[in-house]
Amino acid sequence: MVGAAANSAEALRLAGALRPDVILVDIGLGEESGFDLARLLARDGQGGGAEVILISARAEADYAELIAESPAAGFLVKSDLSARAIDRILSRTS
Repeated sequence: MVGAAANSAEALRLAGALRPDVILVDIGLGEESGFDLARLLARDGQGGGAEVILISARAEADYAELIAESPAAGFLVKSDLSARAIDRILSRTS
């Protein structure tokens, strides 16, 4: 199941409607922060229990502290994004 959101409000609506297992959140969500969205999805089950994985075109080291403080299951650079990479992250959280 795939949905794409341009902002946090739309992402929360889609998460509620689609009930995905995994939500990929771009750290640079337009004018909003993907870190804020990850926190919103984790709070009060707004993400429907989905695992959140942060993604970015920039390196993990650029955001290391923020990633560590987030409720996300992990982080992937967009160029490394694949089903296998997502599965590796989810396997670590199980």
